[in-house]
Amino acid sequence: MDGVRALIAAGATAVCCIVCAFWVLRLPSSSSSSAKKQQRCCGCRARSANGEMAVGGDNKKKAQDPAPESGGGVSMMEQLVPEITTHALSYLDYTSLCRLSMTNSAMRRAANDDGAWKALYHKDFTVEQHNITPPNGWKAYYAATRAIMNVNAEFYNIIREGSLPAMSHFWLNADYVKCIHATGEFLTGYNAVMEGWGLLFNWGQEGGQGIAFNVRDVRVRVLGEVAWVNMKANVDVDPVLFHVTNVYEFRNGKWYMVHHHSSLMADPAPHNPFG
Repeated sequence: MDGVRALIAAGATAVCCIVCAFWVLRLPSSSSSSAKKQQRCCGCRARSANGEMAVGGDNKKKAQDPAPESGGGVSMMEQLVPEITTHALSYLDYTSLCRLSMTNSAMRRAANDDGAWKALYHKDFTVEQHNITPPNGWKAYYAATRAIMNVNAEFYNIIREGSLPAMSHFWLNADYVKCIHATGEFLTGYNAVMEGWGLLFNWGQEGGQGIAFNVRDVRVRVLGEVAWVNMKANVDVDPVLFHVTNVYEFRNGKWYMVHHHSSLMADPAPHNPFG
C-alpha cells in the first residue's frame, strides 16, 4: 500500500511539473492578450443560480478550444488513472484550477472534475460537510462558499470602519431581520437594527470610529438562497471570545445579512480533582 501511495504521489508531482511547464509555454507574449486570458479564466466569476454560484468557463464553444495534440492520440491527462489526476490537481489553488480549465478540452474535463473540487473545498474550508451532495456540484458549491466568506469578511471591515451608511446597505431592508449583540440587546426590524449599529459605532467614540474584530474557526453552509456562518471572534487584542452566527439571504443578485447573533463564550467548567 505504501508503495502504491508513493507511486501516486510521484506521478502526481510529475504531472504538476509538466502541466505547469505546458501552461507557461502557452502564455501569450503580448500584455493585451494576457489580460484578456486573465479576464477569461476568471470566468470563474460567481453567478448565483438558486443560491449556488455557477463558475464560468464551462459554456465555451468547442470551436474555441486549441487544436488537439499532434499525433492523433489521446492527451497525457487522458492516459492517467483518475487517482493520479485528482491527486495532482489537489496541489492547485482555486485560481490555478480555473485557469487550467481554459487550456484545452482535456484539461477542462480534468479541472472540472467534481472530485477535485470536493477535495479543494475540504482543503480550503471544512470537512464538516462530507456527507452532503451539492445540487449543482462541488465546483459551484465551492464558489458559493467563497462568496459568503468574502461577504462575511466585508461585514467585519464595516464594523472596523464604523460606517453606518455601509452597514445600512449591507443588511436586507425587511421587518424580519434580527440582531442580537453580545450585550444581550435584541433588535428586530431593519430600522431598529440600524439604530443599534449607530449607537454602537458612536458610543464612547469620536467621529464614529468602529471596532476591530479578529475571527477564527469560520464555518459556512450554503443552502439555496440562504447561507449561515458560525465562527469565534474577539475584539482586537482582548482574549475574551464570542460565539457568532451570521445569516445571509440572496436577493436581486446580492447576499444581504438578515441575522447577527453574538454571545460571550462561557468559561470551561473548573476541573474537579475529586469528581
